[in-house]
Amino acid sequence: MTGLFITLEGIEGVGKTTQLEFIADYLQKKGREFVITREPGGTPLGEGIRTLVLDNKHVGMAADAELLLMFAARAEHIDKVIRPALEAGKDVLCDRFTDASYAYQGVGRKISAARISVLENWVQKGLKPDLTLLLDTPVEIGLERAAKRSEKDRFESEALEFFEAVRRCYLQIAKQEPQRLKVIDATRDLENVKQQVLTILGKEIG
Repeated sequence: MTGLFITLEGIEGVGKTTQLEFIADYLQKKGREFVITREPGGTPLGEGIRTLVLDNKHVGMAADAELLLMFAARAEHIDKVIRPALEAGKDVLCDRFTDASYAYQGVGRKISAARISVLENWVQKGLKPDLTLLLDTPVEIGLERAAKRSEKDRFESEALEFFEAVRRCYLQIAKQEPQRLKVIDATRDLENVKQQVLTILGKEIG
């Protein structure tokens, strides 16, 4: 028996961290074993790469370099954390996965989906999330929320148009894969967002 692979996606400021904690509490109450992780990151190597790609010292990083670093972190993450946990019957709850690469490096950095797909197939070998929750909000709202929590990192410093493109890509993926990717209206109050998440989890987990 393998565990469920659940990912959360969305632009900055949509509340992924809060919902990760809520879902973790839900899984715990259900008596399910799980691990919480994130991308880029999740392993010592991945966290080192995360520091590189988020650091404002690297503004202007080549788009191809950024994409390859993301998939290098992902390869290690899958090998050391995600696949072993799933094979042990544990659920994996992950803050971002490959949908983010199509949105941020693909549409945002204008790298073709075909090139990203080659890396996806090579690194993931068929592994995909069982369920993805897309927390969606207008870009202005998300960035306003993000600005209140910390200093801007390299991605958060991008122009409004960048995030509009990223959001459009996420919503397009949701249209293409409605069985896997469920859109959550993150403009609503916290309790309403939690209820939306709970309804979806109830159908998936019971």
